[in-house]
Amino acid sequence: MLKSFLYKNLTEAGCDEAGRGCLAGPVVAAAVILPKNFKNSELDDSKKLTAKQRTYLRDIIISSAIDWKVAFVDNSAIDEMNILRASIKAMHLAIEGLKKEPQFLLIDGNRFYPYKEIGYRTIIKGDGKYLSIAAASVLAKTFRDDLMEKIHSEYPDYGWNKNKGYPTSFHRKALIEHGITPYHRKSFNLFDTQLKFQF
Repeated sequence: MLKSFLYKNLTEAGCDEAGRGCLAGPVVAAAVILPKNFKNSELDDSKKLTAKQRTYLRDIIISSAIDWKVAFVDNSAIDEMNILRASIKAMHLAIEGLKKEPQFLLIDGNRFYPYKEIGYRTIIKGDGKYLSIAAASVLAKTFRDDLMEKIHSEYPDYGWNKNKGYPTSFHRKALIEHGITPYHRKSFNLFDTQLKFQF
């Protein structure tokens, strides 16, 4: 069972992101404030859940949370600032979008830049340890997946409805056959063949 909080007397927001390792699409982050008494035995790191479970849990999280917000940073911004900075920017935007300002932040991973004067703790594999981070991971993942399925209809050759922009062999092959789209991250190694394209 995941932990409900780190500090019982502080309003905590769990933060996580989705899409860091993708070749296309945005990086998406979520911030979630759950009630201290929130319990759910099914909620876990989104990567350990099926798509059906994530969709089911998203509705529970949204209806149960004291506050939540999802933020997107697109591929152009990722190319400009690098994926780490873009991921943290997405987290900052999600935190900023909360109507209720948290007193403490639980951050998945090991890197973060301070947001305002709010205290925080980075927690490696935090999405498998704290309910609020797991909730953020589910929201970030499901909202990003929904977007990738939507833009798949614009560029159906890359299989984004299935791979969600991750570097599968199908996606890599489609890049070689069809080239890049406006959604691809030019700063990433898009081609296994190491071909250098002029942009």
